[in-house]
Amino acid sequence: MTLEAIKYNPGKLEILDQLQLPHAEHYDTLRTSEDAWHAIKEMRTRGAPAIAIVAALGLAVELFHMDVSNKSAQHVQTFVQEKLDYLVTSRPTAVNLADAAGKLRTVVTSAGGNASGDSIKQAYIRAAEQMLVDDVSDNEAIGKHGATWILEHSKGDQVSVLTHCNTGSLATAGYGTALGVIRSLHAKNALKQAFCTETRPYNQGSRLTSFELVHDQIPATLITDSMAAALLRLKGKSENIAAIVVGADRVAANGDTANKIGTYSLAILARQHNVRFLVAAPRTTIDRSTKSGDDIVIEERPGQEVTVIRGPRVQGGELGPAETVKIAANGINVWNPAFDVTPAELIDGVVTEAGVVEKGSNGVFNFDSIFAP
Repeated sequence: MTLEAIKYNPGKLEILDQLQLPHAEHYDTLRTSEDAWHAIKEMRTRGAPAIAIVAALGLAVELFHMDVSNKSAQHVQTFVQEKLDYLVTSRPTAVNLADAAGKLRTVVTSAGGNASGDSIKQAYIRAAEQMLVDDVSDNEAIGKHGATWILEHSKGDQVSVLTHCNTGSLATAGYGTALGVIRSLHAKNALKQAFCTETRPYNQGSRLTSFELVHDQIPATLITDSMAAALLRLKGKSENIAAIVVGADRVAANGDTANKIGTYSLAILARQHNVRFLVAAPRTTIDRSTKSGDDIVIEERPGQEVTVIRGPRVQGGELGPAETVKIAANGINVWNPAFDVTPAELIDGVVTEAGVVEKGSNGVFNFDSIFAP
């Protein structure tokens, strides 16, 4: 059974605390939009699709428990819009969050001239809940389209795939984007091996992706980020590594893609070793108002994420209490961008729930076809 990182019932929202993975599975209860903001900012929940869903549902739960019977429609609309503006500040690079907030603003502002405070409340809750349902079905479609594309562009009955960061059930409402492609290949009995990078400095690959792969019993191997070049050179042919598949936090109109730091270097390696490089993301990640990667704001994280590492002490083969260990010299300066931008010229295709978009004969991505009415 696929991991469930977001548990929702009307009026109740729980998230799997990803900071405690892979050694402990603990769910945090979120009751307000403030709870959701802190869960996103502290990276207890992460992944562009997941944070949009958690933000939307966090506010839905808060509204569920609010008595708005004596509040006007305008009052509730203003309340919702202010909370959505606040939630977007938790993770500015991920466009899915801003996209979800924009859609939910539209819902509450177009509820009708005769709307009551309660009808605005109910309209918002229904829309947020539908986002959860839609995300799962979109991910399954992404997995199917990506797996089919890779097999059509590869030789042999089984292929291996390299992925970066975490793009599975822990980063979405369920199934995953890039990891969804791997799951789909595995379901077709077409996956030889999934390779996942450690993904420093936050180790989403070693802590989260490896956790999901082991949980789903998918054949997988963990490597450090610096081993990717050697892997492609020494094992690319023997393992039939057909593609590198990554997720995205924002795809610009020209195809430039912001994703977890380290993605750009993998795209360069893919080109050097003649391996396909795919970005897997829902259409909500494609920001056609952003012309190119030059316009994407890159979030910078605290330097402490690089200079310390946290995990349980190993005592006689058993896991003991968690400890924080210093791994860098005191006083060293740290630059810690959370994302980098991969130029469209290094990307072979963008896998969406509507299909795989490839560059045209002019070498430029055009996403209009997947947004057609």
